[in-house]
Amino acid sequence: MASPTQTPVSKVSRITAETPSSALPTDVVTLQQMVLQLLGQINDKTRENFDLQCQLDWLRRQLFGRKSETMDPNQRLLFADLFEKLQQQLDEQLVSEPAPTVPASAPKAPSSNRPSRRNGRVPLPADLPRVPEYLDPDPRLIENMRCIGEDVTEILEYIPAGFYVRQIIRRKYAPSGGAGSVVMAPLPALPIEKGRPGPGVLAYIITSKYCEHLPLYRLEQIFARHGLHIPRTTQWGWVRDSADLLVAIVLAMKRLILASAKIHTDDTYIPIQDKSRTRVREGYLWPHIDMVNNVYFDYTTTRSREGPEQMLGGYQGYIQADAFNGYDNLYGPGKATEVGCWAHARRKFDEALATDPLRANEMLALIAQLYVIEKKAREEHLDAEGTKGLRQKFSQPILEKEIKPLLESWGREVLPKSPIGKAVTYAMNQWEALNRYLENGILSIDNNVSERVIKLVALGRKNWLFSGSDEGAQRAAILYSLIASCKLCAIDPFVYLRDVLERINTHPANRIEELTPPRWKELFLPKISLPRLPAQAE
Repeated sequence: MASPTQTPVSKVSRITAETPSSALPTDVVTLQQMVLQLLGQINDKTRENFDLQCQLDWLRRQLFGRKSETMDPNQRLLFADLFEKLQQQLDEQLVSEPAPTVPASAPKAPSSNRPSRRNGRVPLPADLPRVPEYLDPDPRLIENMRCIGEDVTEILEYIPAGFYVRQIIRRKYAPSGGAGSVVMAPLPALPIEKGRPGPGVLAYIITSKYCEHLPLYRLEQIFARHGLHIPRTTQWGWVRDSADLLVAIVLAMKRLILASAKIHTDDTYIPIQDKSRTRVREGYLWPHIDMVNNVYFDYTTTRSREGPEQMLGGYQGYIQADAFNGYDNLYGPGKATEVGCWAHARRKFDEALATDPLRANEMLALIAQLYVIEKKAREEHLDAEGTKGLRQKFSQPILEKEIKPLLESWGREVLPKSPIGKAVTYAMNQWEALNRYLENGILSIDNNVSERVIKLVALGRKNWLFSGSDEGAQRAAILYSLIASCKLCAIDPFVYLRDVLERINTHPANRIEELTPPRWKELFLPKISLPRLPAQAE
């Protein structure tokens, strides 16, 4: 029992700042309890305020700050000696022991169209039509003169894109004697049977909506400026029919992806209008990417593990993804092998810069060195074995002797729920998966290819806002698969879709894989020539 001079703690908790000092307890034990209670409350509020401040800093950066997660060049100057030493070692390694490179017959990446440092200009494409305009001096100034040459200045100009009507004229032939049947050529196969849109119009609508992110009502306005009345409901019907035609190609891409040695995957949400038309719920698109840039978007109504398991259950190659626990059942003996993403790990430390810049910058500098090694492998066009050898000689020591000891040390020093603590915990929990890319040169250091692909969806939903139904989202997944694959293969999606929509109805079903973007680029793109409008009379 409390002594008669003690004040119960329950009564102490009701004392406020306005309580006169004469009303305060004088018992030492009670005052000690009050101090401990207040200190506990202060610590709780301090931690809560710290968490809220971290969230506020993150939100401010998302709205107004720098989005790039690569190391700030100014901060990198603090570690300049480390990067110079690593670059020198890489150069010496590749000079003294040249690693195997890709065969000479392998296709080279398209050359960059960036301006050179010499004069800052890039020649205008040679395949653009040239319209000459001759300018001569005043005739009075050139009397009794002859032309000795000319100076050509090229100016890039633009003529608004336009529509044209394709007239298919089929001549009828009848026997000269009058007896017999009339002969006439059959109509060519059209994407939509008995429909008015040609493959070019369908390709234009699809690329405008799913590549340029234009809602159909904006396209309706664009058509109106050309004197065409094409309601958005009609356009959606054309998009639906086109997706139904193209689904066979996307399913072929899915088969190729599941047969690939590695798969990149991720997920993003897509707003879906409920059947009641009174609210919007979330569906999910899951991109899957193979080694030759085939892309397959899978659509699910929830973000549960059933989605990845239905798609990737039974797959036994490498899966590169984030740390989402919905993938956990896919990994293990006789199953797929998990590959981590250093971009996700780096992002955690980047978010900790505001609260613990010393530790965060040190770790970001070490991770940046891993990316320097990857860049060198790409610049030297190393094959899988060459890349693996370079990683094991240079990346593995950085990971084992520098990054891991720091993580273990910081794990004992920092608060687990602080931004730097969360970054350390993520890296340590994913350590085995984050090191997996060292064992095979076909693997990537990160999963950024998936994030670039889902950016298509992220940009689109800011414009068209939501999909009208689950069926509409599934058709969007079909079209996003083809457009994303085209972008990774450096193909103009309009050129691809126009050609494929024109030929798909007559293409043999047993050769459907020829129409996937990577194969189409190899087989058909060199022969493509888009129709040009005849020159208009002045």
